[in-house]
Amino acid sequence: MRPRVLLVTPPNSYRTLAYIKAAQSLGIDLLVASSGKHALVTSVSGGVHIDLNDSESVALLLGENETRPFAGVVATDDHTVEISSQIANQLGLPHNPPSAARLSRRKDLARPCLRKAGVPVPDHRLINLAQPLSSQIDGFGFPCVVKPVSLSGSRGVIRADTRGELETALSRIRQILRGEGDLPAEESGYALMERFVPGPEVALEGLLQRGRLQVLAIFDKPDPMDGPFFEETYYISPSRHDQADLNKVRQRVEDACRAYGLSEGPIHAELRLHDGDAWMMEIASRTIGGDCARLLRFETGHGLEELVIAQAAGQSMSTESGKGAAGVLMIPVPERGILRRVEGVLAACRVPCIEDIQITIREGYELVPLPEGSRYLGFVFARAETPDAVEQALREAHSKLNIVTAPIIGTASL
Repeated sequence: MRPRVLLVTPPNSYRTLAYIKAAQSLGIDLLVASSGKHALVTSVSGGVHIDLNDSESVALLLGENETRPFAGVVATDDHTVEISSQIANQLGLPHNPPSAARLSRRKDLARPCLRKAGVPVPDHRLINLAQPLSSQIDGFGFPCVVKPVSLSGSRGVIRADTRGELETALSRIRQILRGEGDLPAEESGYALMERFVPGPEVALEGLLQRGRLQVLAIFDKPDPMDGPFFEETYYISPSRHDQADLNKVRQRVEDACRAYGLSEGPIHAELRLHDGDAWMMEIASRTIGGDCARLLRFETGHGLEELVIAQAAGQSMSTESGKGAAGVLMIPVPERGILRRVEGVLAACRVPCIEDIQITIREGYELVPLPEGSRYLGFVFARAETPDAVEQALREAHSKLNIVTAPIIGTASL
């Protein structure tokens, strides 16, 4: 009998289809559990409707296991890592403890945990958004960065250099959190304020199995991440930092996983190289976002979702790094408006070393830039002999794109 894996996903996750295709290519059956008005059912997967905030959903999925046992459980996004760990725990399947899954998605809980374990993290304070600000920030100083405690993808992450900028940033965060709707009070009513840490940023993608970390890739982020917003643009691999820095990055990720109690499944970490160490910015127990996971095929010979699904099903897959270099540009949203068209795509495709360009937002849809926005306009992929050549190709391709928007009129505005 073909193995079956439970995939727990929010209804709007852009990772779901990639996991479905990965399972299909591996001959693994997938049960997709998601919230929303309708269950996710496609030609290649069965689906069941759950309420991610209802404890009865765990019992429902345990009942599905009685019908046909699961070989493993996979969470696609931060919002589903806790319920997935609870299900796997009760079924005796490889999993991260629910407490570890919670730490991996709650920045306010994670920072003290990492500091206690000796992992470098910024000085930080928890801000109650309903209380007066002065007493909460007394003596903290600037520049600082404020962010929601549980959102991902740089949403609501804002640098402030003055008291006025801080008040404006917190006002924007309150508005973003009000728009989320279903967040519990401990997430919707608070923000994390932390000291700004300068330095180049890198991202690590890995897989944990029985506590052992397999590093799949370390990506350079060549654009300065200095604010006021922290939009990710270029990911380049292999990293051009020296081996001592990369060894420190790996060590700090291992330290953080150990501090959280993470032991199984995908890891996405973001760190800053500062003051001779690798400072932990974020570490999540899920894969990288968007179509960036395609870069892992260059690094490992397999799609990232294939590696995750195979591990969950108890299957091993050998990995082999490709030659040369690869990279992706996450096309930023330049301004708010209604997308009319993206000009210059064919010219960008003709740039040497560009492999593919995908525009993922359709014409007529609203574009919302960071810090409120949650989607990139699309992705540009490149491969070349060296990381420098990849970066040059991506920047040249980006320069040829012209995003045409129309203003938002009336009720279309937030």
